[in-house]
Amino acid sequence: MADNDVTIGVDYGTLSGRALVVRVRDGAELGTAVHPYEHAVMDTVLSAHRNEPLPPDWALQVPQDYINVLKNAVPAALAEAGVSPHQVVGIGTDFTACTMIPVLKDGTPLNELPHFEDRPHAYVKLWKHHAAQGQADRINELAHQRGEGWIRRYGGFISSEWEFAKGLQLLEEDPEIYSAMDHWVEAADWIVWQLTGSYTKNACTAGYKAIYQDGAYPSPEFLAELNPEFAEFVQDKVDYPIAPLGGHAGSLTPEAAQWTGLSEGIAVAVGNVDAHVTAPAANAVEPGQMVAIMGTSTCHVMNGERLSEVPGMCGVVDGGITEGLWGYEAGQSGVGDIFAWYVENQVPHDYDLEAQNAQLSLHELLTLKSQEQPVGGHGLIALDWHSGNRSVLVDHELSGLVVGQTLATTPEDIYRALLEATAFGTRTIIEAFNDSGVPVRELVVAGGLLKNTFLMQTYADITNLPISTITSGQGPALGSAIHAAVAAGLYDDVRAAGEVMGGRTSDAYTPDPDRVEQYNALYAEYKRLHDYFGRGGNDIMRRLKAIRRRAHIQEAHTS
Repeated sequence: MADNDVTIGVDYGTLSGRALVVRVRDGAELGTAVHPYEHAVMDTVLSAHRNEPLPPDWALQVPQDYINVLKNAVPAALAEAGVSPHQVVGIGTDFTACTMIPVLKDGTPLNELPHFEDRPHAYVKLWKHHAAQGQADRINELAHQRGEGWIRRYGGFISSEWEFAKGLQLLEEDPEIYSAMDHWVEAADWIVWQLTGSYTKNACTAGYKAIYQDGAYPSPEFLAELNPEFAEFVQDKVDYPIAPLGGHAGSLTPEAAQWTGLSEGIAVAVGNVDAHVTAPAANAVEPGQMVAIMGTSTCHVMNGERLSEVPGMCGVVDGGITEGLWGYEAGQSGVGDIFAWYVENQVPHDYDLEAQNAQLSLHELLTLKSQEQPVGGHGLIALDWHSGNRSVLVDHELSGLVVGQTLATTPEDIYRALLEATAFGTRTIIEAFNDSGVPVRELVVAGGLLKNTFLMQTYADITNLPISTITSGQGPALGSAIHAAVAAGLYDDVRAAGEVMGGRTSDAYTPDPDRVEQYNALYAEYKRLHDYFGRGGNDIMRRLKAIRRRAHIQEAHTS
C-alpha cells in the first residue's frame, strides 16, 4: 500500500448519488460530491414518459440517472480532493435495496427500448415500491402452509419490498415485460455490471432480498403454486453465480473509465447495500452492536455469533455483513420521510416565515419549539407507519396515525410525537432481538438524521441504550470505499479495513433515568396501538387502502 493510495465509494441513495474519495492508509476523507437523480422518485406520475399517472404505492426510477452519478459526482469528488486519477486503486458502490431492474442479457434496461418506454413495469422498482403487498401476502401464506423452512430466516414474513413479491407482480400485471426480461437484477449489481462489463451477483442482496438460504432459492414447486407461469422464475430470471462481499467483481472498463475520469483496469468491488456497508464504516461489526442508518428510512443491521429466529426481521444471512458471523437486518420504511412529509404538507405558513427570519430550517424550528416541553406534555401518541411497517409487522398496508389531538395541539406537538414514534419503532425492533436471544448492547447511529441532537437523545431515552455515533458524515460511501480497498487487495478482509478506515464515537448520548421512566409509560401506549392496528385487532388501515385503490381504478376507467 502506498501512502497516497485512495479508493472511491459511491453511495446510491433514494434521491441522489454521492461519491467520496478516501485515503486507504487511514480513512481520511479527501473529497466528496453529490449528483441528484434527474427523475428523482416517480411515485405519482411516470415523468420519464408524458407524465402518465401511476397507481397508489408505486415508486419507480430511471437507470440512466445512476450512470449520470458516475459521470458527474465521481469527477467532481476527485477535483475537490485534489488527487490524481492514478492514485485511485479501486471503486466500490452501495445501493438502496431491494431496488430491481428488468434487463436484457446484455444489461440493457427494458425502459430504454422504445416500444417499452411507456410501460411502468419496464422501469426500476425502487425499494419503497409497495404495490406488491398482495403478492407478498400470498407468498407468506403459502410458505407457512407448506412449512417452508426459509420463511423463518425472514422473521416469518417476506416483504412486498423484496425481489420475489415485485417479480410476481411484474408477471401478473405485465406478462409481456416479464417475458422480455432476461435478468431481474438488483440495482446494486446492475451498477457494478456497468462498471466492469460483467454481471456479478452479490451475497448480501441474494440472501436478504432474494430468499437465498443454505445454497438454494425457493423451489419451482413452491413458485408454481403461486402462479404456474412463475415456476421457472429463479432459473430463468434470478439465478446467477454469487460473489462474496468485499470481493473483486472485475476491472473498470474503458467506457466506465471515460465516464468517471478514472484509470481503466482498477479494481471494482462486488456490489452491496447502503446499510450493510455502513457497519464497518462505523467500526461496529462485533455482536451486540446494532447499527441504525437513519435517513429517509432506517435500516438496522448487526452481527450475531449464532443463528436465531427473530420475529419480523428482514432476514438473517451467513456472512451477510462480515464473513464468519450471522448478519441480521431489520428496518423502518419511513423515518426522515415522515418528518419531511409533515414539514412539507402540514406546517402553517407563519412557521415558515418564522424559520426564515431566524435563519433556521423548519425542522430546526420545530425541534427547538418542542424540545423544552416535558415528556408527554403534548398528550399525543403516533404510529410511524406512513410508509407501512417493515419490522416487526412486515405489512405495507398499514398507515400513519396520531392519537390525542385537540384544538390546543400545535404543529411542534405533532412533530415531536412523530420523532418519538420512530424511536418507539426502533425500540420495538430492539426488543424483538433481545427476546430472541440476539442481545443488543449498543446502538450505533449513522446517517443524515444524526445532526438532530434532540432526536438522538430521544432515541437514547426511549431505548434506554447508550448511543454511539459514526465519525464519518458519509457512512455508506465510506463503507463502499472500505470494500474497494479490500477488493484492491490492500487489506485482508472488511473487518481489518474497517478497523483502520472506519470509526465511531462511543456513548455520544446516554439515557436520562427520569426521561427513561417517563417514556416507558408512553411506550406502553404505543405498544397497545401497535398491536391493535398491526396484529388484527382492527384492520381499518388495510380497508382504507383498498377503498383508495378502488377509487383510483374507477377514476382511471372513467377518464
